[in-house]
Amino acid sequence: MKIRAAVLYEMGLPRPYARSQPLRIEEVELDPPGPGEVLIRVMAAGLCHSDLSVVDGTRPRPLPMVLGHEAAGIVEATGPGVDDLAPGDPVVAVFVPACGHCLPCAEGRPALCEPAARANAAGTLLSGARRLHRQGTPLHHHVGCSVFAEYAVVSRRSLVPVDPDLPLDRAALFGCAVLTGVGAVLNTAGVRPGSSVAVVGLGGVGLNALLGARLAGARRIVAIDRLADKLALARQLGATDTFSAADPDCAARVREATDGGLDAAIEAAGAVEALELAFAITRRGGITVSAGLAHPDRRLPLPQVQLVAEERTLRGSYMGSCVPVRDLPRYVALFRAGKLPVDALLAEHLPLAGINEALDRLADGRTVRQIVEPWRS
Repeated sequence: MKIRAAVLYEMGLPRPYARSQPLRIEEVELDPPGPGEVLIRVMAAGLCHSDLSVVDGTRPRPLPMVLGHEAAGIVEATGPGVDDLAPGDPVVAVFVPACGHCLPCAEGRPALCEPAARANAAGTLLSGARRLHRQGTPLHHHVGCSVFAEYAVVSRRSLVPVDPDLPLDRAALFGCAVLTGVGAVLNTAGVRPGSSVAVVGLGGVGLNALLGARLAGARRIVAIDRLADKLALARQLGATDTFSAADPDCAARVREATDGGLDAAIEAAGAVEALELAFAITRRGGITVSAGLAHPDRRLPLPQVQLVAEERTLRGSYMGSCVPVRDLPRYVALFRAGKLPVDALLAEHLPLAGINEALDRLADGRTVRQIVEPWRS
């Protein structure tokens, strides 16, 4: 079938993206779903910093590629072997299509699925296939999703069913921002009631981490960002303290205000400087969690003695250390109970044609979660 999709041919084009147009809206060909695959109509796709990181070259990917990895949609057709989904079912796409059989999957750590990691790096579906083409040239899939398009073929293992009455623009957020941010707090950091938590970087993931800290019963939640409007939003969402990351004395001010630091600090900015700040404001015996994706060439200098003498923990968190089929329905239930107000993070809704302008807003930090609706003209 022929569909419209946002295709990236070259990374690192100059800003503003509204002028350089790194994502080209083109008609491409989409093959039918193969064994274990599903065709979905994309109803809502969140624009995430991970998409921007591919556009600006921070996260190199094979090109050309149809971008987009956070979405909700409706099942249109299923391939051979898929018998637990049917046309009309609403689903959320997740960006690690866990195979269920490798060692990490067997250990309950599907975010580290080894076949999925290889497929995502190669720009294919979990099967190794590519179902996207343009004029005979194969197009790569973005982490098994490629949802900046009217339709997508994905592995069944990339999908989590959701209730039919859940608004799909809300549902889309759970595929990445909510899993990553809330999961970093609950799963990776293991925050308990009465703990103190800092969040460094208040994008979609960071603000979800803030909501996760509130959900976990943290007594003190410190929010840190360079932008004043993000700090204001953090206060509205439950932050007890806010600090500007632009302040060169930020770390010292936070340590002074918190009697030596926080029990847990979550870095969600994808920058080494943010992780250094998060580590610096973690108390003795505390845990620092990195949930942001920095450029693979960046390195983190640490005083090794602190890890030993202060019994510090530094952990990475990919997809919030979540098990999507377990955690996503739980987080949706908490949202519906009013305990996880992720809809407060929604900003603009836009058609596919407005995606490059939306990249500029995201890069400037002028918005939180923008929702692309590819069905809109």
